Amino acid sequence: MKIAVVGLGYVGLPLAMQFARAGVTVLGLDIDAAKVASINQGRSYIKHISSETVSELVKQGRFSASTDFSQIREVEAILICVPTPLNRNREPDISFILDTGRTIAAHLRKGTLVVLESTTYPGTTDTELRTVLESGSGLKAGVDFHLAFSPEREDPANHQSNVKRIPKVVGGYTPDCLERAMAIYGKAIDRLVPVSSCRVAEAAKLLENIFRSVNIALVNELKLVYGAMGIDIWEVIEAARTKPFGFMPFYPGPGLGGHCIPIDPFYLTWKAREYGQHTRFIELAGEINTRMPEHVVNRVADALNAHCKPVKGSRVLILGLAYKPNVDDERESPSYVLMKLLSDRGAEVAYYDPHVPVIKPTREHPQFAGQKSIEWNRAAIEKFDVVLIATNHSSVNYKELGAWARCIVDSRNAMAGVPLANGKVWKA
Repeated sequence: MKIAVVGLGYVGLPLAMQFARAGVTVLGLDIDAAKVASINQGRSYIKHISSETVSELVKQGRFSASTDFSQIREVEAILICVPTPLNRNREPDISFILDTGRTIAAHLRKGTLVVLESTTYPGTTDTELRTVLESGSGLKAGVDFHLAFSPEREDPANHQSNVKRIPKVVGGYTPDCLERAMAIYGKAIDRLVPVSSCRVAEAAKLLENIFRSVNIALVNELKLVYGAMGIDIWEVIEAARTKPFGFMPFYPGPGLGGHCIPIDPFYLTWKAREYGQHTRFIELAGEINTRMPEHVVNRVADALNAHCKPVKGSRVLILGLAYKPNVDDERESPSYVLMKLLSDRGAEVAYYDPHVPVIKPTREHPQFAGQKSIEWNRAAIEKFDVVLIATNHSSVNYKELGAWARCIVDSRNAMAGVPLANGKVWKA
């Protein structure tokens, strides 16, 4: 069997490798020629995926990459793993899905399975994607080719997360489409969870991420409330999590990051308006989480003020650019927002992140492109008036930070129990 995985990013690459490990021949397709070249040379461009594993699969002939989408004619299944961002008006942008669909349609053969894995609003697969596939190919979904939706569940840098072992939700356009999708995924995934339609599968993925967004918003709000009462939210959570039932710990932070939680809930809020429904609970959670960077910056101002320094002209170090610990993924990272807010107030802002040595160009914050991480040593750290911990990478030596930094604002509770040489840590 030979399949194609379209989009070789944080979702597509691990998925392609799992199918290849399972004995399926995989063609990775991407418009980024640099990614394609890296794969074919046996090199990984994602930090938590080893080059050794990529190289082994390439040498075995199980995995190759290309920018030539005409090779879709050679495969039995096409799995689409492309971005689904928000546009400038914070509305869903499914242009990557539709553009991919048009490209696929030109080469689609009868009997081929097309599966969308990108997170989107219910109805995308069986309406918009189906329409471009049918109009571009002259084939009919559910009759001439199979169509399904199976949401990704990738968790970068989580060593307990394994594509093979994570249950896979699968929804088909027709019962036959579902059966074909189950047969394909069954070759690489241990447990499959069939649902009645593509829309149920799309809705399930949104629920998973909205659940996280709402609960993070709750602890972020409680952080402010308990902080005003002089109560440490981190101690409260640790106490509450000892309850063996009915409670799941979530943790506050400086804002939301990554490609899922800051974006996916708005796919549902936008689509819900089409049906005359208002998602007030989801939107309130988004408002709370979006406000957190401003709160953290105010705490930086408080810390500097306690040292008789204004924000303007102060040197601020952001510790951690990636959106979560121990990854090199800085998409939608709140650290960018923190850097902008502090810069707008006149601070001189730099960053340290062992996983992100140089800032790549981004649509939202192009002004930071090319900036490099500082070196990690006493002389470099002592130059800053305050260090703001935005991401708690495990590779950072927090004991050294406690000895070197003049002042620390900690939004991740990373300094809990760490000895300090220069005064208190400000929690944010």
